[in-house]
Parts: sequence; structure tokens; C-alpha cells
Amino acid sequence: MTIFTKIINGDIPSYRIAENDKFYAFLDIAPLAEGHTLVVPKVEVDKFFEIPDVYLAEFLLFAKKVSEALERSFECNRIGVTVIGLEVPHAHMHLIPINGVDDMNFSRPKLKLSPEQFKGIQEKILANFEER
Repeated sequence: MTIFTKIINGDIPSYRIAENDKFYAFLDIAPLAEGHTLVVPKVEVDKFFEIPDVYLAEFLLFAKKVSEALERSFECNRIGVTVIGLEVPHAHMHLIPINGVDDMNFSRPKLKLSPEQFKGIQEKILANFEER
């Protein structure tokens, strides 16, 4: 069982942004920027392109709704998307508010935020989340 499955199951707390029966989105606890969110399928799959075909389109549509809420929540040029998947053997997508390509450089120092700051970021995003 991966750490992401434990988060999905509620065994490890997270700052949930969105959830449905197939996917879960939550704030990255080592973010590159405020609002850095991870989107994961609830099915435990190691590599992104091992996600079952019937889920892929739904995965992107789910991530799109999260991305729209992020873009409404933070001043940024766009929401960067990356799939790396080396640290946790559970497919996931990073959604990161960015203003330039270097904002997605994972070798940069990560932000160190307090629980109160994470909660404030979560509330800000949830206030800008619109069902479509």
C-alpha cells in the first residue's frame, strides 16, 4: 500500500482539494509554490500510463476542474502540469501555479509552510472551486 493510498483512505491526513469515486486531489506537503496540488487515481497503479484506459480521459477532466480552481486562486500565468512519479510508486500528476518554466524546477528548495498556511491555501482553493 502506497503513501497515496493511505492518504486516500484517510490513514494519513491531507489537505483535500477535490475527490470523487475514482480520483483524489490534495495539496503537496513539499510544494514548489502555494497551491501545488497532487492528483491521483484511487486505483493503485505505479506508472501514469498504466492507468486503465477507461480512466485516463476522466483523470484529465477531473484535473482540469482542479486546475481551474487553482488558476482562480493564485496570480499566475497558468497551471503547470507534470508527471514524474519517481518518489512514490503510485501514478500522480502535479498541478502547480506558475509564471515561468523555472517555477517547475523540482531541484529548487521547497516551500516550508505551517499547518495554518496549508489550511488557508486549501480554503482559498475550495472557495474558488466550481462544479462544471
